[in-house]
Amino acid sequence: MENSKTEAKIPAGGKKIVLVGNPNVGKSVFFNALTGLYVDVSNYPGTTLDMACGRYNGDVVIDTPGVYGVSSFSEEEGITRDIVLAADLVVNVIDAVHLERDLFLTLQVIDMGIPMVVALNMVDEAAREGLKINVDLLEKLLGVPVVSTAVVHNVGIEELKERIRFARPGQPDDQLLKKIENTGTSLSRAEALLVLEGDPVVSERCGVKPGIEREQIYRARLDRASRIVNLVVQETDSGKDFASRLGRLMLRPSTGFPLLLLTLWVIYELVGVFLAQVIVPVTEEFMIEYYEPVIGSLLDTFLPPDSVINNLLTGRFGLLTFTVTYMVGLLLPLVLGIFLVLSVLEDSGYLPRIATLFDRALSFMGLNGQAIIPLILGFGCVTMSIISTRMLRTDRERRIAIFLLALGVPCSAQMAMIMAVLAAQGGFYLLFYLCFMFCILVATGTLLGRFLPGQASPLLLELPPLRLPGPQNVWKKAWSKSYHFMKEAFPLFAGGALLLGILEVTGLLQDLREFFVPITVALLHLPAETADIFIMGLIRKEFGAASVLVLQMLPLQKLVAMITLSLTVPCIASTMLILKERGWREGLLIWLVVCTLAFLIGGLVTRLLEFFSTSGSLQSPLLFGVMFLILAVTIVLARLSPPGKAL
Repeated sequence: MENSKTEAKIPAGGKKIVLVGNPNVGKSVFFNALTGLYVDVSNYPGTTLDMACGRYNGDVVIDTPGVYGVSSFSEEEGITRDIVLAADLVVNVIDAVHLERDLFLTLQVIDMGIPMVVALNMVDEAAREGLKINVDLLEKLLGVPVVSTAVVHNVGIEELKERIRFARPGQPDDQLLKKIENTGTSLSRAEALLVLEGDPVVSERCGVKPGIEREQIYRARLDRASRIVNLVVQETDSGKDFASRLGRLMLRPSTGFPLLLLTLWVIYELVGVFLAQVIVPVTEEFMIEYYEPVIGSLLDTFLPPDSVINNLLTGRFGLLTFTVTYMVGLLLPLVLGIFLVLSVLEDSGYLPRIATLFDRALSFMGLNGQAIIPLILGFGCVTMSIISTRMLRTDRERRIAIFLLALGVPCSAQMAMIMAVLAAQGGFYLLFYLCFMFCILVATGTLLGRFLPGQASPLLLELPPLRLPGPQNVWKKAWSKSYHFMKEAFPLFAGGALLLGILEVTGLLQDLREFFVPITVALLHLPAETADIFIMGLIRKEFGAASVLVLQMLPLQKLVAMITLSLTVPCIASTMLILKERGWREGLLIWLVVCTLAFLIGGLVTRLLEFFSTSGSLQSPLLFGVMFLILAVTIVLARLSPPGKAL
């Protein structure tokens, strides 16, 4: 197992307390309750997944990703497996409403022989669902301390803190324990169990052949969980509440989609309109009108105004002006806003229901239903939607979603400019733009889902009960994630600003502008001046779109310019985030591929539109028929082709 940097921080004599549990069981709230705050959040080695570490009474508490079992089925499960293998004791948080589901992980950790205490969370919601749980009998059957909690209401926390010191190994499956003992290897009990279950990573690490009994072991464990639930849980008809009925309505297509549209409209108004178009302009204006002049004047007293160093620090792309304005004036409100929204959706239990509704539609694009949130948020701000791709389960899905956001999802500010430009040319041009971008998004997603190495992960979600999120937990979670994100992102933005500043002071930015001229004239059949549109678009897409308003072009040329600009990579803020989320190597590859596709597609659509224009049928339904026919053929050929092989 790779050591994370947090492991080195365990004090002498301290224990490693690991929080494990299924998704949406409240582990992060327990983490806050034990540590008081998020102390350290870092990527697990070799991954993009965050894990939080904090101190509790001289021990270290580690919060693991939400998983349904300890194995190698996903990146999250592999990380949790390695952390649990090195744990001194485990605090297993389980959902009292979905006890049978959660007990699979509980029994697996018990079979591994690791000391444990169980936090039976959400007992208040179980009571509202009409479920009565015999906690004493559950503790006896598991063989480990069990504490009833309702952590969002601060119920049971003190008892849990008291009983952590009484954590002990539980009562394992006797037959399974005999199989482990009969292996005769020098492996630990936990490693021997995972080898028996056929875990390829642990088997290779231990130099043994993986077992073939996973199915039998898993089935026996599920049966055991079912027997325990039958003994300890009693169902009654009392306690059914409005939240239960609303949760069922959210899953029916006839009522679920209208409720979802209402929710997405609220999110869009909050994030895409209020934050992106009301709050951000105010914060940006404050930074530009007050902060930047003060910094510029202060620096002018120490450095000549026209010097290279002064230009790099306070110029158009200055490290002390441009970078700070972007980070504080633009990015911070958006980052905090999106993490607040995601925390509310996650803690309320609505997020899994949204994913369930869209799962089938997005499966053709190599994604599952969870990807609908980043894609919808992209139409408010691509920058914040890239952040939200962290919620997707696999690295492959995050890669597909980020590529689609980079290629075919215009932000709200850009859409406003596009609508202003194209609506003035006539309804046909705006309608064609919307249909064309939809076709590009669907076709690209289908091709990526079919040919990108790997397989789409199934949507394995248990639906938690709907609940009102705790404001304190939502704020703590959102603020902590925002803080650590900004701390990690600042060096990338500073590096990007420094690169642009160097290009400007050396004159290479002007050379880049001249480089675009042959592409815009020969390939896109646009005036030479439109090269500035794409240069400005690299900084802010809406700046490039707004530049079209003042250029003298034919309506057809404005349509081509808008389509091509929309398909190029997002603004510098989004570009820096892509580099942060995917790494420099893959991020630059995405950047180059998207730019190349943008100009190639722009050249093709130019010739398609010119062909229909010269034939006198530019605004006929035939053009739309050809466009959707190409999309249909692309989808059919992609589905008939052999899928990409996993690397």
